[in-house]
Amino acid sequence: MTDIPLPAVALAAVPGRRKATLELAREIERRGFSGIYCATYGDGVGLCEALALVTERIPFGTAIANIYTRHVSEYAMTASLIHELSDGRFHFGVGVSHGPFLSRLGLEGGKPLGEMRRFVEELRAVPRAGELPPVVVAGLRKKMVALSAEIAEGVVFANASRSHMPESLAALPEGKRSDPNFFVGNMIPTCISDDRKAAAAVNRKTLSGYMMLPNYRNYYKEAGYVEEMEAVEKALANREREKISSLLPDRWLADCTLFGTAAEVREGVEAWYEAGVRTPMLVPSSAVGNQMKAFEELFAIF
Repeated sequence: MTDIPLPAVALAAVPGRRKATLELAREIERRGFSGIYCATYGDGVGLCEALALVTERIPFGTAIANIYTRHVSEYAMTASLIHELSDGRFHFGVGVSHGPFLSRLGLEGGKPLGEMRRFVEELRAVPRAGELPPVVVAGLRKKMVALSAEIAEGVVFANASRSHMPESLAALPEGKRSDPNFFVGNMIPTCISDDRKAAAAVNRKTLSGYMMLPNYRNYYKEAGYVEEMEAVEKALANREREKISSLLPDRWLADCTLFGTAAEVREGVEAWYEAGVRTPMLVPSSAVGNQMKAFEELFAIF
């Protein structure tokens, strides 16, 4: 990790541990990590409000807020509040979510590109909201990546393929690819253990859930994993979900996540920087404990 900044980390406010999560955030800042990014689970927007008040220097943001679960005017007011309270450290990462998830909430999404464009335009048009933070668009396929350059100040991926990242980022204009102020991040499931098999099993379980989502399967096909995704689709069609984990090979898992020994994870972070991701966001899990244990293991290797 010589001359390479520490990565960012993902943080969630798990019920029952929310005050401990804020203490953890202060420790993350003290140790010099490059950012804290909050998922939808546990109210990532609310956690960002708290981070604005309990941290002093570290950049932070949502990764990724669902554009459908709050009214755009409420998002604008809250994003502006966090932006002001944090002295400009907040990045508002937003995404169109996934069809199956929206259906479970009784919501209906539209065409992703049009919906994202509409949301950002309406967000910036909310009257008397105050100054807004940089908007970061959740991208996966190339058209959304290209849209991020047109309407936002950055793009954030989740569970992306490292080998495919240069091709994905080629959808950005050269000016954005070379602009250090244009945010490029990726959420990377991470499990550190000398027991590589156990660590791989943790990440494989994490990503198995994403195999239910057609947009992810299509993305991984684009990234070159056609046979693997077709095997998953066959298992889903046969209602054999229990087979999915066994259909996800280590080659694919190592391309989309970080797992294994301290040295392997550190080398993997360096490889993500080399692939063009300016802000790798490690999403720590542990093979032997909870989120707090996972952060103990993460702190130990950096």
